[in-house]
Amino acid sequence: MCSISTAMTSRLKKPYNSSRQNKRNLPSMTKKEIRELIRGRKKQHTIDQLLSYSQQIKCILLERIAKEENCHTLLLYHSLPDEVCTHDLIHTLYAQGYTVLLPTVVGNELALHVYEGEDAMNTGASFGIQESNGTLFTDLDRIDLAVIPGMAFTQQGDRLGRGKGFYDRLLPHLHCPLIGLAFPFQLLPSIPTEPHDIRMNEVITC
Repeated sequence: MCSISTAMTSRLKKPYNSSRQNKRNLPSMTKKEIRELIRGRKKQHTIDQLLSYSQQIKCILLERIAKEENCHTLLLYHSLPDEVCTHDLIHTLYAQGYTVLLPTVVGNELALHVYEGEDAMNTGASFGIQESNGTLFTDLDRIDLAVIPGMAFTQQGDRLGRGKGFYDRLLPHLHCPLIGLAFPFQLLPSIPTEPHDIRMNEVITC
């Protein structure tokens, strides 16, 4: 079953363990080395295994969102093949009447657009990510909850991205709960952080 890891709860899932991890000293690894480690772990799992993880994570996230009072506008991400799959999650929340926002790569920044159904989606030119052609959304203070992808997370909410800095530039402008989604093997005891890094309020894994 899935779990939510936060700095405020004692019900934390232990970080993923493997013989490969035991042979390497994670605190001394660079960000690049950790990204390579996570990519290697993903390759050890089948597509069906990753989809099963994603389904479990989706269930607990939907329960979490349902408990959020006055929650109407959600920032999600349209997942790449190696990320926790959010495609069904987007459809479900959209059908439930939430305003769902998806990021679009514009130069070195992320612009947010309202999800208006699959007919209003296109493949972005920069990274092949499915992006919304819906209405541009600029009132970031109206976002009630944001779901953020990452390469690795810690139980304390530290996040390691892909290294492009898109979310590093967006997150300082968000003033809502931040939730990271992670496969079990993406949850690590520690990752290198910088002073500008912003922690997640919660990390959902399974």
